[in-house]
Amino acid sequence: MTISQALIGWPLLPLPDENGQLSYPDLEQSVRDLIRVILSTRPREQLMRPGFGAGLDLLLHEPNTLATRREIRDRVQQALARWEKRIMLDRVEVWDVPDQATHVRVEIAYRLARTGAPGAMALTMQLER
Repeated sequence: MTISQALIGWPLLPLPDENGQLSYPDLEQSVRDLIRVILSTRPREQLMRPGFGAGLDLLLHEPNTLATRREIRDRVQQALARWEKRIMLDRVEVWDVPDQATHVRVEIAYRLARTGAPGAMALTMQLER
């Protein structure tokens, strides 16, 4: 494919599907996507928003202790409260994973601010020690 054949224009907008329709994610999917981005981004990674992100990867070399789990919980709560205004955070819990000493499970429960609909996400992190 040559540069002239690329289907990119400015501004970068979604391309229509085979029916000519533009598809955008619904509110629930959009919120889940942004939560995933917030949790996987470290502060100072984005040029114009240096404080964006939870920075969970900065804790990957920490031991699986109560202090580390609290730090993970605090980072998640602070980042979501700051960067995802479309949710009301109900709880963030960080648990040990049974039979895996280096793993922790992060569980997030929230409600959509607009509709009150509940939502939840979970992820498992592997710590080095």
